[in-house]
Amino acid sequence: MVSKRKLSKSEDKNNLTEDASKARKPPFSKKIKSSHVHNEDEENDSIFVKLLKASGIILKTGESQNQLAVDQIVFQKKLFQTLRKHPSYPQVTEEFVSGLESYIEDQDCFRNCLLSCERLQDEEASMSTPYSKSLIKLLLGIDILQPAVIKTLFEKLPEFLFENQNSDVISMPHLIISQLKWLDRIVDSKDLTTKIMQLISIAPVPLQHDFITSLPEILGDSQHADVGKELSDLLMVNTPLTVPILDVLSCLRLDPQLLSKVRQLVMGKLSAVKLEDLPVIIKFILHAITATDAVQVIAELREQLDLQQCILPSQLQASQSKLKSKGRTSSLGDQSNDQDCIILLFDVIKSAVRYEKTLSEAWIKAIENITSVSDHKVFDMVMLLIIYSTNVQTKKYIERVLRNKIRSGCLQEQLLKSTFYTHSLVLKDVCPSILSLAQSLFHSPDQSVNSFGSLLYKYAFKCFDTYCQQEVVSALVTHTCSGNDSEVDAALDVLLELAILNLAAMRLNAVFVKGILDYLDNLSPQQIRKLFYVLSTLAFSKEQEASTHIQDDLHLVIRKQLSSTILKYKLIGIIGAVTMAGIMAADRSESSSVTQRKADLSNEVCTQVTTLLQLVHSCSEQSPQASALYYDEFANLIQGGKLAPKALEWAGQAILTNFQDAFVVDSCVVPEGDYPFPVKALYGLEEYSSQDGIAVNLLPLFFSQDFTKDGSRVTQHESDQKLVSPLCLASYFRLLRLCMEKQHDGNLEEIDALLDCPVFLTDLEPTEKPESMPVREQSFMCSLIFLTLNWFREIVNAFCQQTSPEMKGKVLTRLKHITELQGILEKYLAVTPDYVPPLANFDLETLDAAPHTSTAISAKIRLTGKKRAKRKADGSKTSTPDTLSKADTLECDPTLSDKSQLEKDCTRKEEEKTSVSLQSYRAYFRELDIEVFSILHCGLVTKFILDTEMHTEATEVVQLEPPELLFLLDDLSQKLENMLTPAAKRVPFFKTKGSWNIGFSHLHQKSAQEIAHCVIQLLTPMCNHLENIHNYFQCLAGEDAGVVDGPGTKVQEYQIMSSCYQRLLQIFYGLFAWQGFFQPENRNLLYTALEVLARRLKQGDHDQPLEELLSQSFHYLQNFHHSIPSFQCALYLIRLLMVISKKSTAVTQKKDKIASMAKQFLCRVWPTGEKGKSSSIFNDQLHALLCIYLEHTDSVLKAIEEIAGVGVPELINSPKDASSATFPTLTRHSFVIFFRVMMAELEKTVKGLQAGTAADPQQIHEEKLLYWNMAVRDFSILLNLIKVFDSRPVLHVCLKYGHLFVEAFLKQCMPLLDFSFRKHREDVLSLLETFQLDTRLLHHLCGHSKIHQDTRLTKHVPLLKKTLELLVYRVEAMLILNNCQEAFWLGNLKNRDLQGEEIMSQNSQESTPEDSEEDTSSQVSKSKVKEDEGEASDGEEQDNDGSDDDSD
Repeated sequence: MVSKRKLSKSEDKNNLTEDASKARKPPFSKKIKSSHVHNEDEENDSIFVKLLKASGIILKTGESQNQLAVDQIVFQKKLFQTLRKHPSYPQVTEEFVSGLESYIEDQDCFRNCLLSCERLQDEEASMSTPYSKSLIKLLLGIDILQPAVIKTLFEKLPEFLFENQNSDVISMPHLIISQLKWLDRIVDSKDLTTKIMQLISIAPVPLQHDFITSLPEILGDSQHADVGKELSDLLMVNTPLTVPILDVLSCLRLDPQLLSKVRQLVMGKLSAVKLEDLPVIIKFILHAITATDAVQVIAELREQLDLQQCILPSQLQASQSKLKSKGRTSSLGDQSNDQDCIILLFDVIKSAVRYEKTLSEAWIKAIENITSVSDHKVFDMVMLLIIYSTNVQTKKYIERVLRNKIRSGCLQEQLLKSTFYTHSLVLKDVCPSILSLAQSLFHSPDQSVNSFGSLLYKYAFKCFDTYCQQEVVSALVTHTCSGNDSEVDAALDVLLELAILNLAAMRLNAVFVKGILDYLDNLSPQQIRKLFYVLSTLAFSKEQEASTHIQDDLHLVIRKQLSSTILKYKLIGIIGAVTMAGIMAADRSESSSVTQRKADLSNEVCTQVTTLLQLVHSCSEQSPQASALYYDEFANLIQGGKLAPKALEWAGQAILTNFQDAFVVDSCVVPEGDYPFPVKALYGLEEYSSQDGIAVNLLPLFFSQDFTKDGSRVTQHESDQKLVSPLCLASYFRLLRLCMEKQHDGNLEEIDALLDCPVFLTDLEPTEKPESMPVREQSFMCSLIFLTLNWFREIVNAFCQQTSPEMKGKVLTRLKHITELQGILEKYLAVTPDYVPPLANFDLETLDAAPHTSTAISAKIRLTGKKRAKRKADGSKTSTPDTLSKADTLECDPTLSDKSQLEKDCTRKEEEKTSVSLQSYRAYFRELDIEVFSILHCGLVTKFILDTEMHTEATEVVQLEPPELLFLLDDLSQKLENMLTPAAKRVPFFKTKGSWNIGFSHLHQKSAQEIAHCVIQLLTPMCNHLENIHNYFQCLAGEDAGVVDGPGTKVQEYQIMSSCYQRLLQIFYGLFAWQGFFQPENRNLLYTALEVLARRLKQGDHDQPLEELLSQSFHYLQNFHHSIPSFQCALYLIRLLMVISKKSTAVTQKKDKIASMAKQFLCRVWPTGEKGKSSSIFNDQLHALLCIYLEHTDSVLKAIEEIAGVGVPELINSPKDASSATFPTLTRHSFVIFFRVMMAELEKTVKGLQAGTAADPQQIHEEKLLYWNMAVRDFSILLNLIKVFDSRPVLHVCLKYGHLFVEAFLKQCMPLLDFSFRKHREDVLSLLETFQLDTRLLHHLCGHSKIHQDTRLTKHVPLLKKTLELLVYRVEAMLILNNCQEAFWLGNLKNRDLQGEEIMSQNSQESTPEDSEEDTSSQVSKSKVKEDEGEASDGEEQDNDGSDDDSD
């Protein structure tokens, strides 16, 4: 029935029936009214008829309406006065009612009395409502008649209860009940309530529904409580009346306890309720919620409500078909009704949360409290989106909840997919808010949060209509043009996925995507590839006739860029053209086998592809950089398998021929020419006795080029010839190699001679000092070495996966050549100022990024200059704030005299060692492919040396040496850091845009999952190397107890092995710290990785639980701590163990082991050069390790007391350059690091200690009081160290964390002292006495800072003094609370410096001090009360001094 789904106060149905009666019997015109044809007046001598007629109502017989000759109010007034003034009053009222009863015995007359009267006067004369009431309703408006008329109606009503009414006939019960609605006054409301409730109890169910829903319109407010109680009782015994009863209860003013009782009853039946009844029930539940129980009720509600079971799969399909038809109505019936009920239900909830802030916040809180992944429902996701759209104030809260849920893996793609597919019609209304939420999530640097935003866009596009799809594409285009790299990448990925999922819909929005072409300047090469991939997919996929305009636009843009004279735009054109060629070829090659027509078309497209590639080649051949980029892009296209076979065959023949002509010559013919150095064939792997040997013609080609800085110009006499630049050598070979691989299934026999062949170079090892060479020759040699290195790197890329031992041996030899050449290159670079190497990576990022090519000499000059400037700043009292702001970098510097000596020593060492690191030149080396690291699997390789008869002449055993291992591990760690480390953690804000990604273009074509999988495959060989290095250091420690002062070769070997150790731990840490392991699809990868580590310890079952694998992996890695060679390795091992332990549930046990290991590292003597470093790198590492120790130890206070109470005194009593015996890492240089970390951890620890309440058990009070005693004792020990170590960094730490500690004491400790003072008076006074001395020392520190006018210190003074003043008043309040206020007295405290000397200020000279500070402190200990007095006096004296000091 209709009434079941009524959500607000019920409309007066009978008013509608009255209107219907008007429509059936329209009022006559005035002319007809005057004639009264076909109807007769009621002729009756009863007092009822007479009084009505006298008052203005004429009763009619038959079907005619009763006529009202006067206004309704006038009629009621006349009748009332007539009855009151009648001689027989009050008997006349009884006679009047008896006449009424007699008159309505006739059913037609009764119906006329219930229907509205016909008005005879003009409408303009009416002073009341424009409609006419019925006769009964008019009589009910007269107080003296109302009770009798109501009684008559209720006596008459049962006659009509069980009549079978036709739908066309007006229901008499409805008409009778409608007379009681909206009465101006009820004379006896209690009697009326009793009668109507009795009527409800005997009425049939349909009428019960109507009677109940009419109650709010009948009853007055005074009866709401009684009716509510009776309805709640009725609800318990009559379940079919649940909906109307709850509808009515929502409209009544009831006691909250009654509502709560009814709500609990309804919640118990919620799972068995029909779907069509849910909206009313949910409305009542939300209406009955109070602020105190909102979270609990909503949590129970979301547990009981499972809307997914309400919509069957068939209905789901119907809903999807409705969406696909873009709004056209699907099948009608029950499925549609159920969907309507769901929409209605969410409308109810939406209205409730929109206007009730507590309700919306409680709903979010209930969802936030869910911890299990399986407990999250589709309903939760829908509610978050609805609340996000309706309540602006909760948007930030919802975003925070969503981010936390996403990071913890609670909200997964399947849940979001089900949400959109199940409730797409509901969510379509909040589409703008969904897009707003997705936009907010897109801005997050967290990859998982960003991916969730991408999914929101994806499913909004799939499930919503055309308008919403357009909004999605517009939002993604906006992200693409935002300039934020992570946003751009994610937006382009979504656009590409949408183009694949729904090509037809994306074509409708292609005009928006084409708009990105105007912002190509701001995109990286990889992003440009993605953009052209999207546009090419839209243009060249199936049904291409519909996308011809996209094809034309793409061709136009690409040709325009290729023909540009600006190199940057030419490079963009090359990237776009090659990407488009890949799409064209790949799509047509798939469809070419369907029919012959399509095969012919494929030939045509293949021709178009080759034509396009030839165009790119011709446009780029005049620029070496453009040509090299074309070769690299073409190689990437081939590597991805996106080129048609015919095009590949065409490319292979041309590439091989051109490469041989350009770069390969006979090795027996040494080039002759005017070269600055003698040309030699070097680095050959075979001894060629015949005339068929080949060589790479590198030096002659390089010398023939007149290179500018960008390497893009040639001399005039060669401009007419075909340009051959050695810049293109590595790129062209990569293209050739990949072409051969694809054509011959990975077999490279046709080009394996290039692995052996020598290179025409000159002697690269300098025979004299490199600095004595002319600058041009230095630059020439550097460039030659760079080109040779890049050739060898591409050779290794090409042949690293060949399986024959011969090939493996040669690859290892080439790796050895690379490491040797790098050593030579470092020597040249150290003496070649402002040298810019030839380019090796030809992406646009190389153009945009400012290359860091400063040499060691210029770096040393700048470093020395900075040190002098800082030394000058330290010695000056009038230093500027800008200079002083850099003091953090000086915190670990020695004294000035020590600095001067240190600089001299450093300068002397730098003169002896002139090599530089190649890390800053990474952009100028060719990228190693991820497949190269399969070399790590190599053990001992036996290489056969053949004679001219191809017989084995000799055998040579080759293995991966430490320098080559370090080379590979260093590159792998950089790749992992780039791919698996979150961008927010790795890129400083001042980095040049794109500089982090230079040299990783091939890497970025793989996903993070693929990289992680590759590294996991390498875990076994890396574990082998790790164990070998571990054994090496174990043996070394056994031989000479770890002393590394042997011959230079041994020192160098030690350093290389130590670096390999560090890189291996760094790689392990980078892998296991990857956030992607938290995603469900990557859990198998984590399981596999842990299985590798666990099996190194012992062979176990394949199906071990994850917790067992984590435990075994932790134990395996823990065993390496004995052989750690350097402090940096120690930190990486600790961090690796922390990452493993965070994935485990048994955190406590592993936490203790980590703390124990960290302490061992702090208590260990490291090799010379580790602990004595003054660099910021070592300071950061020491800071990190000390923080880890204090965070993981079971008692922070005991650890701090051990360091400050044992280690520091040892340091104080040791010689100047010595360290603490217990903690060798604690030196005078590193003291400030220890001090800062201990103060910070102490403040953090006490801040987390809750004060508790007086109701807590006595034992808890004692434990907390003991804890605070230990904390204050540690604080005193640390604070008193400033008397010995009084450098500015130490004082700064003391002021900063001293204020925070006193603040924590106020908030956390003073409430504890309030209710502990009486029972533990002695302990409290002892605590305050100790803390009194600390606050006095802090006061002295404030005076010291002020007299030295150090702005970096004095900025903390006002806040500290304010906190000390608050402490005074708080102690006084505590004494008053414990009835000890007489112990509080005032005094004056003198300003003193750190040495205790009085600071003479103007005010202090004028004042007359009473007692000295020492006298006061000596009186403090006389009695317990005196102790308290001393604390109070000290605090108040500080207060007085505060005002004194401020006026100074």
